[in-house]
Amino acid sequence: MSLFCAYFACAGGEALSSARRRSRRALLPWLLLLGPAMHFDVPDPRYTRSAHSHALLALAVRLSIGFVVLLWLIHLMNWGLDLDPSPFGIRPREWSGLLGIVAAPLVHSDFAHLFANSLPLATVGATMLFLYPHSTLRVLPAVYLGPGVLVWLFGRGSVHLGASGLVYGLVGYVFVAGLLRRDRRAVAASLLVVFMYGSLVWGVLPIQPDVSWETHLSASLIGALLGFVLRKLDVPPRKRYVWEEQAAEDDDEELSVADSDDGSAPR
Repeated sequence: MSLFCAYFACAGGEALSSARRRSRRALLPWLLLLGPAMHFDVPDPRYTRSAHSHALLALAVRLSIGFVVLLWLIHLMNWGLDLDPSPFGIRPREWSGLLGIVAAPLVHSDFAHLFANSLPLATVGATMLFLYPHSTLRVLPAVYLGPGVLVWLFGRGSVHLGASGLVYGLVGYVFVAGLLRRDRRAVAASLLVVFMYGSLVWGVLPIQPDVSWETHLSASLIGALLGFVLRKLDVPPRKRYVWEEQAAEDDDEELSVADSDDGSAPR
């Protein structure tokens, strides 16, 4: 509404020249087109501030941090026992590499590799679980197993391991979901992901030979595709203003009056 108020405020006044008035009229169709697209719904505070929402946030944080702790325990065990993580990685087009589809996201080559994945997994994982709890049930299995299958089929002849596929898949979903939804929380999460992890885009390019860009690329595409497919899932209830509720009540009254008039009309 502010766009239309600004338009008429600028267009009003007799002192404006005819050329300026014509330019204002030329802008009106664009305002009508862009006005709804630039509007973002505000989630209902009764939903966002509810005990259920707070409990969901606490659960999301616990689960994401718990998974990161599990990864550290696995790596510390491998390090303490001097175990080679390579047998648990994905070896493309080798039968022995099929185990890596399930095990590869749980093992890392060194502490630097694990540390690089820990913070993104904790933050983006908690964001995903909190904002999209129902979508998570579909997205997590897809970004956990899907990239491994694609890498086994089409990847380079190397050993691919690490949880970076999960990171890229979740980032891809949160980013695309924020672009397609008019929920302010989803938009804010999308912008935060871009601000914090925008540099991850370089990981989908075959620049560094020791980086599994195939895993990153396939996980990003899977996450982005699911962000589009599941765009109507986990949409929070929109905040309704007093004037909207009053308008709905007036419409209901008009409908009831019209129905009563139809029922009393002579036949």
